[in-house]
Amino acid sequence: MSDDKIEVLRLLAEAEPGDAATWFLLGRELVAAGRPGEAIAAFEGAIAAQPDYAAAFRQLGNALEAAGRTEEAIATYHAGIAVAERTHDLQAGKEMNAFLKRIARGGA
Repeated sequence: MSDDKIEVLRLLAEAEPGDAATWFLLGRELVAAGRPGEAIAAFEGAIAAQPDYAAAFRQLGNALEAAGRTEEAIATYHAGIAVAERTHDLQAGKEMNAFLKRIARGGA
């Protein structure tokens, strides 16, 4: 069922590339399906459509970490924290700060 949902979301995102929510949902489904590498492009699509989407930065960072791209994840979290501060998304900012601390401690 998840592959069908992914395909529908992919088609919707391609048909409406400016719909950040659809890209975000596609990314979440891809992560849930164990496909973080593919999810990266979806979260990047969400950010391209809505540059102040703090939650998309959080999820992109998580997908980058899962794909073993830690340095890119760190940069993404820093960018996301700036967005979260600007948009007053306290929860997303708090979570990304926690992820950075975990990485700094060497934890997974």
